Amino acid sequence: MRANGGDVRRFWKFKRRSPRLAPVRATDRASGPLGPLRLGTRLAGAAFFLAAVWMPAQRSMRAQQGPTDSEVKAAYLFNFLKFVDWPDDAARVTQTQWVLGVVGDTPVDEDLKQLVTGKSIRGRELEVKNFTTIEDLRGCHILFIGASEKKRLPAILAGLHGSSVLTVADMDHFVESGGMIQFVIQDSRVRVAIDVGAASRAHLKVSSKLLSLAAAVIDSAAGAKN
Repeated sequence: MRANGGDVRRFWKFKRRSPRLAPVRATDRASGPLGPLRLGTRLAGAAFFLAAVWMPAQRSMRAQQGPTDSEVKAAYLFNFLKFVDWPDDAARVTQTQWVLGVVGDTPVDEDLKQLVTGKSIRGRELEVKNFTTIEDLRGCHILFIGASEKKRLPAILAGLHGSSVLTVADMDHFVESGGMIQFVIQDSRVRVAIDVGAASRAHLKVSSKLLSLAAAVIDSAAGAKN
């Protein structure tokens, strides 16, 4: 298991530049400008993610393999519930479940369902729902949009306008198109690019711990550009 621990540390060794999206200075409304992050903060945030990343990957570990990209994406989605704050309006306070929606054809679906089984976050159970029609999407807390839905992306994002749904995808140019969190591949590993401006417009607050793990952080609300 010591060898696996070394692999984990290498797996989560983040670089601050991405070949696809270069990080830019953004503003965290609660803590001010995001300057250089202390190593302790970065490692503390990574520790929370590691616990979930390796839970769905136990089958792979037994086969002396690391987690698949799909398993890592599922682990991120699970942990976003811990590092994003939703508005405390009456409708959401009375809900007893976190709803993670998936739209499109993607292997993340099954990995996410396996990961959330029997787990709870902040006293709420978790449910994964598959959606086919745009009209139903507003009932999620998090929506993962598969790459197969790229042609429908403008309609999907328009249908979510005014809601507090965290939008996540692994398709190119997702954050430039108005999405909030995009999975990107950096050094053959899964990273995230986060638009805090898009999240803020949906009344969502992204934790500084999550921002410290991002390959890129932008703020479209402030007119930041790469």
